[in-house]
Amino acid sequence: MKIEIYGEEIKLSQFLKKTSLCRTGGLTKYFLKVHNVRINDKEAPGRNAKIKVGDVVWIDDQVYIIKKAPQDNISKSN
Repeated sequence: MKIEIYGEEIKLSQFLKKTSLCRTGGLTKYFLKVHNVRINDKEAPGRNAKIKVGDVVWIDDQVYIIKKAPQDNISKSN
């Protein structure tokens, strides 16, 4: 599954909220105890782990590929 983020990185806790796997960042600590979470085939060190564009995140058997979100084409008013 592809996940788009704005900017170059996102914290693991923010990623879990974005994917609706955790309702709050505080639940991330518990989530990490009961699920196998790996970033680029390394165990996630904690909820503040940085996930960058191009990284691959495994949560149990689900794979997430991190892509950069396209910039909005909002015209600027003068």
